[in-house]
Amino acid sequence: MGILSGMTITEHGAFIAGPFSTLSLAKLGANVIRIDPIGGGIDYRRWPISADGHSLYWSGLNKGKKSIAIDLRRPEGQDLAQTLITAPGDGAGLFVTNFPAIGWLDYETLRSLRQDLIMATVLGNYDGSTAVDYTVNCAVGFPLATGPEDMSEPINHVLPAWDLLCGQTVAMALLAAERYRRVHGHGQLFRVALSDVALAAVSDLGMISEVEINGSGRSKQGNQIYGAYGCDFATKDGRRVMVAAVSRSQWRALCKATEADARVREMEDREGCDLNDEGERFRHREAITALLTPWFGDRSLAQIGALLDRARVCWGVYQTFEQMVAEDPRCSMQNPMFESVNHNGIGLSLTARSPIQFSRLDIAGNRPLLAVLSHGGMGLMMPTC
Repeated sequence: MGILSGMTITEHGAFIAGPFSTLSLAKLGANVIRIDPIGGGIDYRRWPISADGHSLYWSGLNKGKKSIAIDLRRPEGQDLAQTLITAPGDGAGLFVTNFPAIGWLDYETLRSLRQDLIMATVLGNYDGSTAVDYTVNCAVGFPLATGPEDMSEPINHVLPAWDLLCGQTVAMALLAAERYRRVHGHGQLFRVALSDVALAAVSDLGMISEVEINGSGRSKQGNQIYGAYGCDFATKDGRRVMVAAVSRSQWRALCKATEADARVREMEDREGCDLNDEGERFRHREAITALLTPWFGDRSLAQIGALLDRARVCWGVYQTFEQMVAEDPRCSMQNPMFESVNHNGIGLSLTARSPIQFSRLDIAGNRPLLAVLSHGGMGLMMPTC
């Protein structure tokens, strides 16, 4: 039994933000029912795909859900979808979509069938115009602040950060609206725009104020951590590690592990600075990196890892996806978040439960993981992978 057991959410959406919002709730025990077109939706075969054409992307975002395949072009199909969305029950009447809320999907139309309906609509922009993660990310500064300092071209981040954050925002808002309904008895429509999620994050991180107050925005810093000290280093055996010294204790640990204390004091005396201050570490980042580079270059990854761990340095190793799966114990069955699930049509795959650990629930009760991937005809409901 998950912590959201008894809650039923209907989803009619595609791509990441909408499905990720309901996936997050399904992992906590909510019953999520997807409304899909017969034969699969627009992202049903999206890459990455298996050798026989099954979408690993679709499977990943829709595990733990159920699917009902309906011909939504037919009036009886639309009626069936509306019946699902507005089904009775205290924990039901919750609906998430990122499709245009018009016609049979119009909020007032659905609300006429259930007065306390809670409906979440995911938009591209606040005015209803289209946007996806890539077209939002390019506009909020990060691609032009990413990469080497001497590089003028933008770098797109391969992580769909705004989609994921938007999905979490929708999930949080849905729970908040459900609580409001329990207290006051009223449902409501709420909208979340992908670009608004990104712009709110940029604002909360101080980047808009940085422009308005300081008169300039963030520039490229390579792999350096802005405003403190952190950098990547090559190892003797051809690997690469990232170290972070944001706090004073992290900085002292790094100096101790790399036997750099005496040379750091000499640098402080020479430059008239106190490198215990994170801003000073950032100002002198190039000199610090030059000082530490030989230490990393003279040692293998295994040697570096042992010494950094012993000194409690905050660090990580750069890994390909293949290396992460093969080498990182956090991405394995050693981590209780994971289990191996046989996804129908795909095979056994390491699959994540919710990363949230509740003290009153065992891990197995955090959410269901079902291992069936199917689309049938109108009215057929099957659990998805």
